[in-house]
Amino acid sequence: MSKTLNRPIRVLVAKVGLDGHDRGAKVIATSLRDAGMEVIYTGLRQTPEMVVNTALQEDVDAIGISILSGAHMTVFPKIVEIMKQKQLTDVLLTGGGIIPESDMKKLKEIGVGELFAPGTTMVTIVDYIKNWVAENRNF
Repeated sequence: MSKTLNRPIRVLVAKVGLDGHDRGAKVIATSLRDAGMEVIYTGLRQTPEMVVNTALQEDVDAIGISILSGAHMTVFPKIVEIMKQKQLTDVLLTGGGIIPESDMKKLKEIGVGELFAPGTTMVTIVDYIKNWVAENRNF
């Protein structure tokens, strides 16, 4: 059954590792904000531990990782592992960047949500987050 929140959806947008290309993350953060979501942008050079700790502190509904460095098969599994350790089981982990289709499939198998390639419309991303949160968050 779908639920409606009585507050804005809270999304953490992060750049993990040495990837210094943050323009896309900033565009996503602005678009999510324009869609009525509350966005926490961590900035560059975050560790997986920093991302999950911030997600806990900020009580977010979703974590969005922007990754262009090719480290997605290291970063996403590490974040999933830490989220499980900290019992962050009702928070969406999603993201986007340059991620091959075969790797997207493997990441989904370990619990990562949809991953978005360059060119994905903002409406698609916003709708996905809104629908996932409505269906999966426990209050």
